[in-house]
Amino acid sequence: MHIALLEDDVDQRDLALLWLQCGAHTVSAFGTTAEMVDALKVQRFDLLLLDWMLPDGTGGEVVQWVRENLGWSIPIIVLTSRDDEATVVQALGSGADDYLVKPAKQLELLARIASVTRRLKPGGLPVLRMGAYEVDVPQHRLSMDKVPVSLTQKEFELSVYLFQNPGKLLSRDHLLNNVWGVNADVDTRTVDTHVSRLRKKLRLDGANGWKLLPVYGYGYRFDRVDVAA
Repeated sequence: MHIALLEDDVDQRDLALLWLQCGAHTVSAFGTTAEMVDALKVQRFDLLLLDWMLPDGTGGEVVQWVRENLGWSIPIIVLTSRDDEATVVQALGSGADDYLVKPAKQLELLARIASVTRRLKPGGLPVLRMGAYEVDVPQHRLSMDKVPVSLTQKEFELSVYLFQNPGKLLSRDHLLNNVWGVNADVDTRTVDTHVSRLRKKLRLDGANGWKLLPVYGYGYRFDRVDVAA
């Protein structure tokens, strides 16, 4: 599992890194909310582990940004040195899935990560195989002709949605609401930009059996095509 860790205390960050790596996880660590948000715009993570009090903001602000911009599919655990009821309620109310009071213990931390992952994905998510494409939803990996394609978080989520809805007429507003979320602070031009990138990265021009077609004044349709034709 690839985890994003937000912790400004260097000693605590290094210790958490060691614990997570011992638990067979890969980790990207950040010391400020700004650094993490910048990373979340271009990288995909399986889980976020957030300190609550940071030099430039709070973990709650990061949680809110994630839920508004990336949705609810990413598990989030908050670390806090405060165990009062108000802080716990605020953390969970902001959109976190669980919390741990500092100082955390290694086995408990790893157990909470495993528990949150099981709870949010109890039956596992599918691996979609469609011609030259394989979309591994649990591993956040999309391959074309068995070669992994580098995608941003939103590009991957848009790809998953398209492969789950072949042949359907999808409006820009529909894609915006279902991939970015109804409260996302973006407009339909964002959809067009991401569609354009996916066409190039995944060669969705019909060459591999699938074509992402624009529907003038409405949106897009993701269709299977006859390659031989």
